[in-house]
Amino acid sequence: MGDNNSENIDPNNAVIVGIISQKQTPELITEYLDELEFLAKTYGVKTKKRFTQRLETPNTATFVGKGRLDEIREYVKINNIDTVIFDDDLSPSQLRNIEKILQVLILDRSLLILEIFQQRAQTSHAKTQVELARYQYLLPRLTNMWTHLERQRGGTSTRGGSGEKEIETDRRIIRDKISRLKKQLKAIDKQMATQRGNRGKLVRVALVGYTNVGKSTLMNVLSKSKVFAENKLFATLDTTVRKVVLQNIPFLMSDTVGFIRKLPHQLVESFKSTLDEVREADLVVHVVDIAHPAFEDHYNTVNQTLAEINALDKPILLVFNKIDSYDLLGGFEDGEFSRPTLKELQKTWMANLNNQCLFISAEKKTNVDELRKVMYEEVKKIHITRFPYNDFLYQEYE
Repeated sequence: MGDNNSENIDPNNAVIVGIISQKQTPELITEYLDELEFLAKTYGVKTKKRFTQRLETPNTATFVGKGRLDEIREYVKINNIDTVIFDDDLSPSQLRNIEKILQVLILDRSLLILEIFQQRAQTSHAKTQVELARYQYLLPRLTNMWTHLERQRGGTSTRGGSGEKEIETDRRIIRDKISRLKKQLKAIDKQMATQRGNRGKLVRVALVGYTNVGKSTLMNVLSKSKVFAENKLFATLDTTVRKVVLQNIPFLMSDTVGFIRKLPHQLVESFKSTLDEVREADLVVHVVDIAHPAFEDHYNTVNQTLAEINALDKPILLVFNKIDSYDLLGGFEDGEFSRPTLKELQKTWMANLNNQCLFISAEKKTNVDELRKVMYEEVKKIHITRFPYNDFLYQEYE
């Protein structure tokens, strides 16, 4: 990566790179790069240009072809670009070769997501999870690790001439850190499992969904509490649990980390305890941003993740959020976007995706009362089986 000096490069400007293949059509790659650009924005980077290339499979040495990489290098040099972000994971050799040619900070999708998680981690639990995932990701890429750290954090060590012996020492240090972090995480997970056990038999409801679909906003509306909500990816990393009372029935509601396509497996592994909130829930509320152009893909991604953690067989309430921003017909009516009514939405194919399906706007509180009624009925069914002698609680919801 160039002269490997101690200069701290502030990665403000970036270009993003993706491949058009049989699996990733031009339409799909546009969608993926839109998301990658949003990820970059969340990280604090402004995307200046996109580069794509039609390839059956990524080039094993440089991901894209040499000609396209030369084109990227010229653009980077002329436009003072600090960072190049690739939409797929790079192998250690690809990373090494690309850095040598482009001489700027290189991030692939997984490392970008890990960096965002590191920025947004607040509690010791989240910080430990992210740190573990990051070291696991960087270990096989160790020859490049120090240049990444220097460029991102202003490190002053010059390791450009590190020999095999020094790299092996570094590997041992990182392995020791991974081992220590795993022990820390195991202790924290045990403590959290005890906390979950101490909640007793109260019904548990977990909010799940793609990142930035409005789960935290919905949590605030339903629990009447202040949970951090922001229009950025991964605004919530730590699971927030609140006690909610509908009619006379109390239950626990958890807001979990948002899912995303191509989520680094190191993060899935590290965040297993966070996902335990979903796995141990009695009712799952799957929130979908209906206004997002790729909401169907997001819906499928979340279902796939739920299947991976064995949580797809639970009662699931499907909630389409942000109907105030959804344009059903894609056309105009009297100079304005045509907004469908609730009745129109309830007649669409989306309403048939799940036995229990609602359309709301958490921000505008549209149809939230209906959601409360449906949630009450679902929680009541579970509550009755656990507390059969509390039948005086089960009054008709008004």
